[in-house]
Amino acid sequence: MDQFDVVVIGAGAAGMMCAIEAGKRGRRVLVIDHAAAPGEKIRISGGGRCNFTNLNAAPANFLSANPHFAISALRRYTPRDFVAWVEREGIAYHEKTLGQLFCDGSAKEIIAMLARAMQAAGVTLRLKTTVERVEPEDEGFSLATSGGPVRCASLVVATGGKSIPKMGATGFGYEIARQFGLNLVETRPALVPLTFEVGMLERLKPLAGVSTDAVVACGRARFAEAMLFTHRGLSGPAILQISSYWREGQAITLSMAPGVDIAGALKAARQGRGKQAAITVLSEHLPRRLAQMILEDAAAPANAGDLSDKAIGRIDAAVNAWTVKPVGSEGYRTAEVTLGGVDTNGLDSKTMQAKAAPGLYFIGEVVDVTGWLGGYNFQWAWSSGWVAGQAV
Repeated sequence: MDQFDVVVIGAGAAGMMCAIEAGKRGRRVLVIDHAAAPGEKIRISGGGRCNFTNLNAAPANFLSANPHFAISALRRYTPRDFVAWVEREGIAYHEKTLGQLFCDGSAKEIIAMLARAMQAAGVTLRLKTTVERVEPEDEGFSLATSGGPVRCASLVVATGGKSIPKMGATGFGYEIARQFGLNLVETRPALVPLTFEVGMLERLKPLAGVSTDAVVACGRARFAEAMLFTHRGLSGPAILQISSYWREGQAITLSMAPGVDIAGALKAARQGRGKQAAITVLSEHLPRRLAQMILEDAAAPANAGDLSDKAIGRIDAAVNAWTVKPVGSEGYRTAEVTLGGVDTNGLDSKTMQAKAAPGLYFIGEVVDVTGWLGGYNFQWAWSSGWVAGQAV
């Protein structure tokens, strides 16, 4: 039977980071993954360019039943630390917006960087290998795998969540947590497009493909980014962000011309450009197809000069206070991450070790720490993997 100091289940961002750090400390490390290549979610991220971190990453950008849990890891391994590594490797990158850092070239450069570091640290990588069973032993764990039995002193679960099942995502990490007596926070798709009922979809069908900047709110959460009408409902960064806060039965409110006094603009046009078409005036602030639908729904007259105060009020509310109730989301199929996971009350925030199961660690997406869209979840992977790598 193969014997290692550390076995990491999952060759994603968190798993590889942990393996590298443990290997640097002289630990004999094995990384196991069912995929044919490491870092598959890294490869497809950021449109193939990997939004590998966010310069603004802080605990406030993460959702968790315990909002304080992520503080230690994020402070000990920061975005600047990862950026410094990227720069040492000569990987060109750029800031796109809101602190989001992307590779100038391919996401494969980040995977290659991690692979080189694992090799340099003496890490063994076994791909196309599944873990069938995990059992506790007196001094560690035994694993039944498709490549044969393995023993280890420390076991790190870096299996990710349920998002993007076509890439092999499963709930296996949650099963291990339950097996060893850890609680779970209810899981659900996050950073995911929202869907509408059939009647609303039929009404909005002409808008599929239309995008605009917006402020989207649900409860106290608000995000100002782009939104996109789809044939299923709404998507785009602002919608993906709010989806982590939205729950079934709740409405969301959208301002699709944020910062623009639509009522004031229409009244000014009525006064000074009365013969101009109302669609021309509204299209100065909105995509034309969206402006057209709003005017039709408001039963507005063709010319700006004929707009009544009531019609202007209806248009203004439709633009900057549109309240709509999604019926669901597109689910794990398109969700970028999984909300919820292993309850952090059962983990040590400084090491990521399970309090009730010495030698067992949970890192990355499998844990109940979920970041905003824009590189935050990768930073959690690097940070949680790094701190576990110092402890295993």
